[in-house]
Amino acid sequence: MSAFTQFFRFLYIGWVLVRYRLDVLLLASPLFRPISWVQHALPWNWVRRKPANRGIRIRMALEELGPIFVKFGQIISTRRDLIPDDIASELTKLQDQVPPFPDEVSRQLIESAYGRSVQELFASFEATPFASASIAQVHGAVLHSGEEVIVKVVRPNILPTIQRDINLLYTIAAGVERHWKAGKQLRVVDVVAEFEKTIIDELNLMREAANASQLRRNFSDSKLIYVPEIHWKFSHQSVLVMERISGIPISDIEALRKHNINLQQLAEQGVEIFFTQVFRDSFFHADMHPGNIFVSNEGKYIAVDFGIMGSLNESDQRYLAENFLAFFNRDYRRVAQLHIDSGWVDKNTRVDEFEAAIRTVLEPIFDRPLKDISFGQLLLRLFQVARRFNMEVQPQLVLLQKTLLNIEGLGRQLYPDLDLWKTAKPFLERWMSEQIGPRSFIKHVKENAPMWAEHLPKLPNLIFDVIQQAKTGKLKVSLDDAQISSIQQQLKRNSRRSFLTILGTGLFLSATIIFALDGYSKTMLWNMPYISWVLGGVGITLLVVAWPKDPRK
Repeated sequence: MSAFTQFFRFLYIGWVLVRYRLDVLLLASPLFRPISWVQHALPWNWVRRKPANRGIRIRMALEELGPIFVKFGQIISTRRDLIPDDIASELTKLQDQVPPFPDEVSRQLIESAYGRSVQELFASFEATPFASASIAQVHGAVLHSGEEVIVKVVRPNILPTIQRDINLLYTIAAGVERHWKAGKQLRVVDVVAEFEKTIIDELNLMREAANASQLRRNFSDSKLIYVPEIHWKFSHQSVLVMERISGIPISDIEALRKHNINLQQLAEQGVEIFFTQVFRDSFFHADMHPGNIFVSNEGKYIAVDFGIMGSLNESDQRYLAENFLAFFNRDYRRVAQLHIDSGWVDKNTRVDEFEAAIRTVLEPIFDRPLKDISFGQLLLRLFQVARRFNMEVQPQLVLLQKTLLNIEGLGRQLYPDLDLWKTAKPFLERWMSEQIGPRSFIKHVKENAPMWAEHLPKLPNLIFDVIQQAKTGKLKVSLDDAQISSIQQQLKRNSRRSFLTILGTGLFLSATIIFALDGYSKTMLWNMPYISWVLGGVGITLLVVAWPKDPRK
């Protein structure tokens, strides 16, 4: 995407926010309160009109802006501890009630994927989708064998839309890292890259089918969760056919109570399922918002939508488990030491200082149920600790953190008195004993013995090669003249871009003020003072020239 296109996409986003009167909400928030006076200078706010409910306006704006923004709304919809109830209730509609595309389009996409008519593929096909989300929508159908299935169809022409907004996110992320001190710690560009990989993978329904099969196999004998069966014969990259299930939406608390479902037990089992996926299987459902989780009449979880799955390498898995156990045991020194050993915090950090900072944040939340913990305040304090000790964000853990937020949100809805720590601690203690006990040692020896036998004869030669490279100086790390020159050129470009951005912004704002003061009351566009046209045109040109390039190139 060119800088010119990105700039106008950015303007379009601003126009949508203004159209739904969300600029007023943004300027009223604590972050923008120092410049809240700006809303009185904006011409469109001079005429007072009563806007619709704020939750409806936010939902409609996110739907209009596209899949990336809908995903954001889905994530925060479960966090009633962080956002008001009226907004959260409206955003839950983004989980499976996004405006659908026409039935005719669904049929065309299915027939194009298989090269056969819908009538040949299915005995019956429901024209009206019963669920529609940001990436795909779901129709009911019956196979000729009599099995009831769901048919999931990816939205048409969605990839260019997603790539356009991902490119914009990269540009914003690069600017954040360049101009905000904490930006590099947050590794914003890496986080966007991880998000891009996740959402692009979600468009491939064959990958989702494989994910569902793996999760079904992992829990084949489980009494806690059921995963629907995939019909591989009818599945395609853009169309997925899966066993149709029936259950109670997990967000429908009244229906769960009517079926005598034990909500405390359900909440505790949800925590156990999560930790089992993360630590036993290292393969977890990373899109656990309420629209993707149902409960059978017997109180068993039923999961759907497997487009986003997460996994951890052995190192991160081990460090996380040890960190959790240290948290539960209030061993803050161990937590501090683990962060340093893992490289998540600088090696030169003083353990005692880091320990004291962690204790200050975490001690107040122990022995308290979920309903009495302000996770908004907790996240803010943890962020302050991270900035103080130069702790970098780990992009590979972003999906896990997102899933934890969803789990907490579900726990609050099901059973607010849930003690997250006591529920998770026994599972982690059992898992750790299996990882470091005699059985674990024997298991690793058996797994690695063939590899050791293969590489042992090569060891003397490898040691000799390393010693020779060290003697000849080939192990040194250095920058050549070309790399130094490249760094210097980048610094010059950044300096020039900053100057053009400041100048362009000043000219554009000047044009806007002239227009607002002198031309707003006139109905004909050409009555606007000539100087505002000139200043605005030059300002936009400078901003487009200064617009940062894609950090991936």
